[in-house]
Amino acid sequence: MVPLHLIHLHQVPVFEQLQLEEALLRADQRNWCLLNTGTEPAIVLGISGNPAELIHEQERQKHQVPMIRRFSGGGTVVVDQSTCFVTFIFNQESLPIEPFPAPILRWTEKLYQPLFAGLDFNLRENDYTIGHLKCGGNAQYLTKGRWLHHTTFLWDYAPHLMECLTLPKKTPTYRQQRPHSDFLCKLKDHLPLNTPQEFLHSIQQHLNILFKIQPIPHTTAQQLLNLPHRKSTKII
Repeated sequence: MVPLHLIHLHQVPVFEQLQLEEALLRADQRNWCLLNTGTEPAIVLGISGNPAELIHEQERQKHQVPMIRRFSGGGTVVVDQSTCFVTFIFNQESLPIEPFPAPILRWTEKLYQPLFAGLDFNLRENDYTIGHLKCGGNAQYLTKGRWLHHTTFLWDYAPHLMECLTLPKKTPTYRQQRPHSDFLCKLKDHLPLNTPQEFLHSIQQHLNILFKIQPIPHTTAQQLLNLPHRKSTKII
C-alpha cells in the first residue's frame, strides 16, 4: 500500500495551516494528508486573486475578516469554525494518475464518493456538489515531481460572512449567476453525522482502507517550517 503521512488538526488558523502545507510540499518528499476542523473566520484568495474584484470591502471591514493569499491557484473562499479542510500532497510516482488538474480532480471525486453514498455527490467543473449545490471548493498546486490538492468542505457556513464576497466575473457555468444562498449547501443538512469532527473522522477511516497511514503529530510536522523553502502564503 502507498504510504501516507497524516496530520489531524482541530481549529488551527487557516493561515498556519497553509504555511504548514507549503512546507510539506516544498521542504519534504513524503506523501501527506492534512485534516483540519475549523478556523477563525478568514477570506482566502488564490495566488492571483484581485481583492478589488472579489471582495466587498465594506462588508469585510464591518465583520473584521482578515484576508490571506495562499500559495496555490483557484478561487476565493470564506472559511470559519465550521469549515472542514482536507489537503493531499503526493509525489507523482506514488499514484497511477496523470499529474494534471483534471485527472487529480477526478481521482479525488472517486475517493470521496463512498462517503456520500445515497447522495447525488459529483465533481462539477472544479467543485464538489450535492445535486446542483456546491458543498466543497478545490485548489491545486503542481510542481516538479509533486502535487497538492486542497479542499474546503462546507459543514456549515455563516451567510453574513459570505456577503463579503462579490459575484466574480469568472464563475462556474453550472452556477448560473446564482447568489451564495442559492448556490451553496451545508453538509450537516445531508450527512447522517452530528459534527464536522465526525465528518473528518469518516475521511480518516476511509483513508485507512486505501493507504498505509502513518499519523504524525502537529508539533513534529511544524519542524519542517524551519527548513529552507519558498514561502508564498501571506496576510494581505
